[in-house]
Amino acid sequence: MASLLLHGDLDHPATLTVADLRRWPQHQAKVVFDCATNGPQHHVFEGALLRDVISGAGPVFDARRRKDRGRYLLAVSGGDGHHTVLSWAELDDDFCGSPVLLATRLDGEELDGPGSQLVVPSDRCGARYVSAVTHVWFGTLDVPALIGV
Repeated sequence: MASLLLHGDLDHPATLTVADLRRWPQHQAKVVFDCATNGPQHHVFEGALLRDVISGAGPVFDARRRKDRGRYLLAVSGGDGHHTVLSWAELDDDFCGSPVLLATRLDGEELDGPGSQLVVPSDRCGARYVSAVTHVWFGTLDVPALIGV
């Protein structure tokens, strides 16, 4: 059974299967996006909101400080060789509140075998739809000190 590693600046990193992702409330997204290789795609995904999964893992930011939360990123990798980055602000209800999913079902078919899929319903192209998610990293990047400033 496929699983993903949830890690980074979290109090409770975890390894999650698609069955584990079904423990969160399931949301549906009917999407249309342009795939560079296969043209327009029309699908119905169901799954857990990525922000719920991260929140459940205990992000280490100070939840009362919006600017602190706005510094955090998510890097998602898939078994299909694709990777993408999202900002926490895209997901956070105080900012964009985008309903990004870790899908457990695609067009009515369970994803237990192939693994969860990242779904970004607001994207017009499919570049951030990552199949067979293997890693979700959550954290901040250290910005190097600027030389001569």
